[in-house]
Amino acid sequence: QVQLVESGGGLVQAGGSLRLSCVFSEPLFTFNAMGWARQAPGKQRELVAVITSGGSRNYSDSVKGRFTITRENGKKTVYMQMNSLKPEDTAVYYCAANRPFQGTYWGQGTQVTVSS
Repeated sequence: QVQLVESGGGLVQAGGSLRLSCVFSEPLFTFNAMGWARQAPGKQRELVAVITSGGSRNYSDSVKGRFTITRENGKKTVYMQMNSLKPEDTAVYYCAANRPFQGTYWGQGTQVTVSS
């Protein structure tokens, strides 16, 4: 059973930074894409950052230039550095990973709250 465990969320003031971590139970090379999504109260889940097995990265317009997704294969960990945080970034952040023919796996989520 694939497990993804997020950490690093918390309360931060606007303009501050946080780094989220997602530890995988299996090697990262077994996934074709990994990423972060978020869901604010009353809103749909939004994919904000993706890194592929080939190293390509994509970001939603709402976080581009402020968030950076990286990975550390030896530690089976994916990170998301979040800078210049805004109150509208407040959400539960989920780690996700996709395997061909198996679908998408999700973590349990970590709360990020940005105060104004």
